[in-house]
Amino acid sequence: MRSGGAAPGMAAGAMLKHRRTALERVEKFVSAAYFTDCNLRGRLYGASCPPAALSCFQSPLRVPYSEAVRQPFGPAAVGDSFGPTWETCWFKVELSIPPAWAGREVHFVWESDGEGMVWRDAQPVQGLTKEGEKTSYILTSCLKESEPHSVTLYVELACNGLFGAGKGTMIAPPDPDRRFTVSKAELVVFNRDVYELLVDLEILLDMAQLLGEENQRSFQALYAANQMVNVCDVTDPATFPAARDLAAAIFSQGNGESQHTIHAMGHCHIDSAWLWPYEETIRKCARSWVTVIRLMESNPEFTFVCSQAQQFEWVRSWYPGLYAQIQDYVAKGRFIPVGGTWVEMDGNLPSGEAMVRQFLQGQRFFREQFGRICSEFWLPDTFGYSAQLPQLMRGCGIGRFLTQKLSWNLVNAFPHHTFFWEGIDGSRVLTHFPPGDSYGMLGRVEEMLKTVKNNKDKGRVNHSAVLFGFGDGGGGPTQKMLDRMKRMRDTDGLPRVQMSTPDRLFSVLEKESSQLCTWVGELFLELHNGTYTTQAQIKKGNRECEQILHDVEVLSALALVQNSSFQYPASQLQRLWRLLLLNQFHDVLPGSCIQLVVEDALQYYAEIRRAGARLQEEAVQSLCGDLLQPQPGHAEGTLVLNTLPWERTEVISRTGPAGAEVLALVTAPSMGYTIVREPLPPPQPVTVVKQEDGSITMENGVIAVCLDAMGRLTSLRLAHSEREAVADGCRANQFALFDDVPLYWDAWDVMDYHLETRKPVTTLLKPLEITLAGGLRGSASFSLRVGKSSTLTQEIVLDATCPYIRFLTQVEWNESHKFLKVEFPVQVRSTNATYEIQFGHVQRPTHWNTSWDWARFEVWAHKWMDLSEHGFGVAVLNDSKYGASARGNVLSLSLLRAPKSPDASADITQHRFTYAVLPHQGSFQDAGVIRCAYNLNFPLHAVPASRAQCPAWSAFSVSSPAVVLETVKQAEDRPDAVVVRLYEAHGSTAVTWLQSSLPVKEAMLCDLLEQPLAKEHLALEQQGMRLSFTPFQVLSILLVLRQ
Repeated sequence: MRSGGAAPGMAAGAMLKHRRTALERVEKFVSAAYFTDCNLRGRLYGASCPPAALSCFQSPLRVPYSEAVRQPFGPAAVGDSFGPTWETCWFKVELSIPPAWAGREVHFVWESDGEGMVWRDAQPVQGLTKEGEKTSYILTSCLKESEPHSVTLYVELACNGLFGAGKGTMIAPPDPDRRFTVSKAELVVFNRDVYELLVDLEILLDMAQLLGEENQRSFQALYAANQMVNVCDVTDPATFPAARDLAAAIFSQGNGESQHTIHAMGHCHIDSAWLWPYEETIRKCARSWVTVIRLMESNPEFTFVCSQAQQFEWVRSWYPGLYAQIQDYVAKGRFIPVGGTWVEMDGNLPSGEAMVRQFLQGQRFFREQFGRICSEFWLPDTFGYSAQLPQLMRGCGIGRFLTQKLSWNLVNAFPHHTFFWEGIDGSRVLTHFPPGDSYGMLGRVEEMLKTVKNNKDKGRVNHSAVLFGFGDGGGGPTQKMLDRMKRMRDTDGLPRVQMSTPDRLFSVLEKESSQLCTWVGELFLELHNGTYTTQAQIKKGNRECEQILHDVEVLSALALVQNSSFQYPASQLQRLWRLLLLNQFHDVLPGSCIQLVVEDALQYYAEIRRAGARLQEEAVQSLCGDLLQPQPGHAEGTLVLNTLPWERTEVISRTGPAGAEVLALVTAPSMGYTIVREPLPPPQPVTVVKQEDGSITMENGVIAVCLDAMGRLTSLRLAHSEREAVADGCRANQFALFDDVPLYWDAWDVMDYHLETRKPVTTLLKPLEITLAGGLRGSASFSLRVGKSSTLTQEIVLDATCPYIRFLTQVEWNESHKFLKVEFPVQVRSTNATYEIQFGHVQRPTHWNTSWDWARFEVWAHKWMDLSEHGFGVAVLNDSKYGASARGNVLSLSLLRAPKSPDASADITQHRFTYAVLPHQGSFQDAGVIRCAYNLNFPLHAVPASRAQCPAWSAFSVSSPAVVLETVKQAEDRPDAVVVRLYEAHGSTAVTWLQSSLPVKEAMLCDLLEQPLAKEHLALEQQGMRLSFTPFQVLSILLVLRQ
């Protein structure tokens, strides 16, 4: 018996309390490590009993339930280990609940270091992960006599943890031979009253410790907790209500009106692939989401936000019963789809059109499945955010954005948590970074206090988000997180915590937004800039497949118009786009994933190439079938197809009569085709001359170059001009190797200090020799030793009429923690360089004046980068690279890295890629740099054909050089219409005419989701359709065709 009274002979009164001993007393009372024989924690579970029977079946495959239960199960026991990594074990667990437990709450407890899923009556019912603090399945909250006392469960155990199976550290390559142990499998009585008291005490203890000695609330919480220990007899549950009343008295003391409000939302960030393969993610989604459904059943106020249409589609296909339950809760507004994209993609590297398709596929899926599109873009974990995203969001029905990744900045603290973000075209979206700087909170007092204290927009807004739930590898929210936050609903000394939704949060922020600041331009993450280069084969696959799908769509749309019997391959294209979009997930395209994922990704690219080639062939056959039949007695001609929206004159290679490769100079019309019978003579042939010192000069009447024996440019100039592009005393096309050992995130990071380790590559294996003597094409090749054990072979090519010189590069790469770049020191002075991004470009400084400048020592670009002064500049183009930098007058293209985690074999293979250098007069806009970069990436298609007379046919052309027609495709919902997408590429206000030879009946502007905009139809005039653009504006037009 305890008493709060004084000892006999002492005056009644309060005892003195020493803060530290009082705190530690409460800590030990709830400790799981100390005094569990006599403290409260030791009473959490009552009686326990083992399963009546435990048996198991193991498979190297991820076997579905229906198949697994038909397999022969052998005996198993607690303490057994299973493996190796990535295998699956199915356990049959036969339980018999003792009748003496009537009226008690009964749990099935399962502890293992593998991820588990409980199945009951052929349905998944509970995810189990020790790392995600989910180790029990509630069989009954109060055992009734009428309930079955004998229960059979199945547990599906994945031989991987929440974060895969890294050997030694989380991001190390997976240990292929890891064993996973079942350490507990039992029935227990769960004492709910003890649990509630433990949560009360945890919150009070945190308040006492975290509010600090200068805060009276800290002492009130401490003294209440101390008094609870006094009144609580752990052997007598009848004493618990009085202790709970003491806690309730603290929790019910409310806040003043000015207190900050936290909008809490359940969240479970699941990487679509990372340290585990795509196939395992499907199960992670099911394990995590079924747990969310269980929590919703017993917590009516609980809301959960969930992004990535691909993951919903996986669950729909593999777990239809679970998906039906999710649909119910979506309809109730509690399971909330967010993001609007197919996956949470990388924010830098996907093309503009691929980003549009992320939203198009995502938003259409959410509308079809749930009757609504998302109004928030959700990208909490991606490695930086392109300055074109605000316009793309706006075009897809989204005006709100949430992320937190910029809290990872290595150098500069981002100055806001709630602000307007303005893109390169002037579009603005309301943006919120949860000030707790996390998307995986645990519902603790510390996180709520950090959210308020850390908020950089105090006084501007008084609301912010807390996303709670285990994430990255899934897991999601737990009951304990919910119970912690229930006690913080409105407790003086703590911010108000309410369960909320993204819409509620952003609606309040919109009302409070008059004082918010605006951030203009990209949200650059000052970390993870190695991801622009890691896993070069994935980068190449991405760029090539973006190009393939562009060409298939253009040619199929034209075939549709020319041939009424042609079936546009809409469903095949959707399948291929979805594969490409999946690979743009923010740990796959950046290359920060394990080898298993790389293999899957490369397989998907191979499938897009294979199916894309077939679809392209079918479209060309339908578009130009008559021209492809060689006529008897006629020597063959060549059908040349151009999928770009401008006329091109280029050297192509075609198969000659004897099967040999023959070069031809051809002119192809804008977005159309022509039959070439007699190739054009070059206005000036290419000359290639070897000098006495071993150097080689090449000239084509447009540019002139001089190369030394190591393939370096000693001179580059425009023909008929004395203006030298290579900096005095320097060599361009200079390869350099850097040591590349980051602080931790190996595949992700390249650190500033790598620049201190530069070593020029100068070991010649084979000096420069002429390989093509000139005429239509001149070339020379050489080989270098790179590092300890790699070789680089390059063919330097100059074509007739071409304004740039190409570098066809092959590398046998076998390095470790090295970074290979190629440098172009140029005779140009400018404080900014220009880099292509999605549907436009940005400028970044070439100096390191401020920490914001030098933190961008390695940046990303798409097809080109340019350094120009007034009247002259040099551009570097590429066909598959993304990492770049420009410091001072040196343009540098990042080629290859060699990290060892999480894929020990990253990039160790043969690589082929092409880049080019283009000197120009005037600005890069006037010099046609943008078109040249497109030409390099979208080669003309040459197909053997008859020599029949055939006028050149052009489907589309655009009158302004500032406007690019990027996309032509069939409309999603109208087989009688095509959608064309154009953008202003120069950063200018422009008016252009879009001309088309298609039978257009009506034309109207539409948004990126292809919904017509309310404005009147576009007039169809003699010169075409008149379009007005503001800088970097993207316009989509729905063209309805006459049948």
